[in-house]
This record gives sequence, C-alpha cells and structure tokens, in this order.
Amino acid sequence: MSRTFPPVALIGAPTDIGAGHRGASMGPEALRVAGLAQALRDRGLQVVDRGNLSGPVNPWLPPTDGYRHLDEVVTWNRLVMDAVAAALADGQMPILLGGDHCLGVGSITAVANHCRATGKKLRVLWLDAHADFNTHQVTPSGNVHGMPVACLCGLGPKALTALGGTTPAMRPEDIRQIGIRSVDIGEKKLVKEYGLDIYDMRYIDEIGIKRAMEEALEGIDADTHVHVSFDVDFLDPAIAPGVGTTVPGGPNYREAQLVMEMIADTGRVCSIDIVELNPAFDLHNQTAQLAVDLVESLFGKSTLMRD
Repeated sequence: MSRTFPPVALIGAPTDIGAGHRGASMGPEALRVAGLAQALRDRGLQVVDRGNLSGPVNPWLPPTDGYRHLDEVVTWNRLVMDAVAAALADGQMPILLGGDHCLGVGSITAVANHCRATGKKLRVLWLDAHADFNTHQVTPSGNVHGMPVACLCGLGPKALTALGGTTPAMRPEDIRQIGIRSVDIGEKKLVKEYGLDIYDMRYIDEIGIKRAMEEALEGIDADTHVHVSFDVDFLDPAIAPGVGTTVPGGPNYREAQLVMEMIADTGRVCSIDIVELNPAFDLHNQTAQLAVDLVESLFGKSTLMRD
C-alpha cells in the first residue's frame, strides 16, 4: 500500500537509565552516523531532527524497592512523552532514537493519548527478544527496561503507569509482541494472566514468519495508528551484535526484512521507537546500519521488485 508520509521528527533520548549495561546512551548518535536522516530523505520524506533530549545522568546504583533509578527513569519518560506528543500535535511522525527500552513507556503513553484524542485505534507492534513484562516483585535485576509493557498495561509504579494521566495507558489487547525468546519465570505467569498476544520464536518457527505476521497484523484498518517499538535485540545477534542483552535464535536478515515490509504494507505506521542499540558492543557500527536499513523498509523500501 503506497502512502504519503507526514514530516518525520527524529527525537534523540541518549540514556541507558533503565538498562543493565552502559552504552545505549550512544545509540542516537550511532543511528545518525549510520545515515538515518539521509536514508529517509532519499526516500522522499521530509526529516526534521529535533536533536537530543537532556535528562538526568545515570547514577549507576543498585535497586531500591525492586527498581533501579526509578526517579531518573520517570524523568526521562516524561521528557520523551512530551517530545513525542509535541511532534504528533505538529502533524509529524515521531521516531524515537533510544536509549534503552524503558523509554517505551513515555513514547507509547504519548501515542495512546493521541489515539484517544483523535479517535484512532492503537496497535503496538513490539519487536523484541524480551516480553518486558516484569514488575518490581518478580524482576531478577530491577532494571526498568524489563518492565515497560507491564507499566503501559497498568502494572507498576504509579509514577509510570499514570505518566500520561490515564491508567492503564493502553490495554493488553492493543499490543502484539514479535520475536520473543527470553521471558523470566515470574513474567511467564503475568503475561498469561494479562493475555498478551505473543509471537515467540518457537511459534514463528512452527508456522513461518509470514503467517505469524499476518496474524499479528490482523484487524489493522484505516482507523488504526500503528506504533512500531523496535528493540534491536529482536534481531539475531549474529547479524546485530550491538546490543547489551543478546539472545540467540532471533530473526535473520531476510526474516527481519519481511517483518518490516509486511508492516509497511499496512500503510498505517504512524510512530516508531528504535531502542537498545549499544555501540559499545557493536562492530564498526554495523548494527546501526542494519537498523537504518530495516527502518527504511518500514517506509516502503523492498528487497523484492513489486508493482
């Protein structure tokens, strides 16, 4: 499905405040160095780089009451929420350049509020190796980048679950999780209790990536705002080593391209996160370059000749 895109707003959030490894704070610049803005301009899009948000530094402290750096996480997410909301209000398509995946709370809260205000249905496509549905009671680490989906569904500290004034920010049925292959023991009980729609790698292996994506995209129509939250560790580490939490057995290059192309075919992508890119673990910025390549596919680039 061909479409005309609104101007794209790049929003950098250079922090690893919710992560267990340092380095995701360098992700926004790595994506810029990999040529994200120019790649999108080459596809005919107008691109506005809004620069980087400025938030608290990472104090690198142990967890308190099951959370690491909760106050700083809340501040960063409020900054992200306000920036994404401002871009949407200006008629722009926000692309959040992370930063770790805890920032998905702020980004998707803004998108969910925008959908409520405009009467759109929300569909979040969460591309990730992890379910990110931990709580302070079941988390093995206290790292909030393992909790954003739970927070968005109303399970977590009030400072995050009520970040945008509505609790929960979204419903479990609004999200499809794709590529999952690492779920903590306590998390498994919670995702079943909340009924998350998860397309894990075993399911993908059994039915194939095309069928899995057809199911994940079912129901998207002209009234749907599709938000793609792309955690780079969604990809197999053999092709994407530049992440802090690699999990073997993820989608290969061709499978990842098909995922992005099929999402693009809906014609409904309206906002994007690119998170967990960690140049400290990368090789010559190859993971950032791959991420740019895949994001291009969300805007219609295809490796196949199509009419």
